[in-house]
Amino acid sequence: MAPIDSDDNTTAGADEGLRAGRRRAARYVVPVAVMGVAAATIGLVPAIADSGDPDLPKVTAEQLIEKIAKSDVQQLSGTVKISTDLGLPDLGGLESGLMSGMAGGSGGPGGDEEGSAADPSAKLTELVTGTHTLRVAADGPDRQKLSLLENAAEYSLIHDGKDVWGYDSKSNEVYHSTISGSAEQPEKEVPATPKDFADQALKAVDDTTSVTVDGTAQVAGRDAYRLMIKPKQSGSTVGAISVAVDAKTGMPLKFTLTPASGGAAVVDAGFTEVSFAKPDASTFDFTPPKGAKVTEGDEVAEAPERGREAGGDLAEEMDGLAEQGGPEVIGEGWNSIATFDTGGQGLPTASAGGDLGGFLGSFGDQVKGDFGSGTVFKTRLVNALITDDGKVYAGAVTKDALVKAADAAQ
Repeated sequence: MAPIDSDDNTTAGADEGLRAGRRRAARYVVPVAVMGVAAATIGLVPAIADSGDPDLPKVTAEQLIEKIAKSDVQQLSGTVKISTDLGLPDLGGLESGLMSGMAGGSGGPGGDEEGSAADPSAKLTELVTGTHTLRVAADGPDRQKLSLLENAAEYSLIHDGKDVWGYDSKSNEVYHSTISGSAEQPEKEVPATPKDFADQALKAVDDTTSVTVDGTAQVAGRDAYRLMIKPKQSGSTVGAISVAVDAKTGMPLKFTLTPASGGAAVVDAGFTEVSFAKPDASTFDFTPPKGAKVTEGDEVAEAPERGREAGGDLAEEMDGLAEQGGPEVIGEGWNSIATFDTGGQGLPTASAGGDLGGFLGSFGDQVKGDFGSGTVFKTRLVNALITDDGKVYAGAVTKDALVKAADAAQ
């Protein structure tokens, strides 16, 4: 069903619901910042739901988004399947290690000896690639559990009151930390459930996007509406975002992001089973198994940051960027591009960087323009241009859009 482009129909009640929803939305660090770009781009266009199976009452896009914002599911349990395909090159697991390092984790092979294989900041970054099955459970703001099922192994993250436990059965390692205030929820490093992704996509609205209701569906045996989000602008790598919204509770049950280039979804996260009954209290009980190595996260956080020392000038530069308020954003909506200056340190050239320069360059496209020359690194969604003089341009936009942005900045 085509969107009805009429911003005047947006109701004050819907605006209030959206603002309330955004205030409740948790902050997440999203794989390669893709949803951080999308979160600032979504506008509201009313549309009436098409009839479908199941047969549900017609609703407008405003009403459905307001229903999401007002959703207050406190208790649930279920199974989530999440698939992520950014089109990254196969580096034999190196990409997961890089993402782990970016997230601040130090466990795993070759990691800091103070780290832990059960540290959630490292473990949950595995969700940025491949297909994974998760078991999730929640009982109010004080108790949540997420388990990542692996071949003959399982990783669990448990929040019970002030305690947060991470347990990796493969290595028999435990990570423990405490949080202040029993109602404070631990912040996950990456989104893991359809609601996580939907919260990111609905944090902000503007007029660069059409949002419509695209019929109905059944997800995990429950009746749902399909909310369809599409960019109005050309030049974005985002094709569409589809959110299946539970007709009764308003909770997102499935999230699918497809690229403009077509093919398989970049992110597809949905419940295969779900129940809104109160989970058994024992679900959130945890005692470190006998013989398990236990790492106290609070002690690690207070220890000298040896990784920061090893990072040298790069770490100092990143700190400097943070103090300056982060990268500058140019453009608007789906064509937003984040840019910052590394201070003249571009990619090492083949002559200056030896094998490293050639290795990195082999994964990118060499480009030239009024800005000079540089390398564009591409995924199926987020692309980044690194100029030879150290400027970076990144966003969910095409290669040509990045080159034009770099030219315009001259």
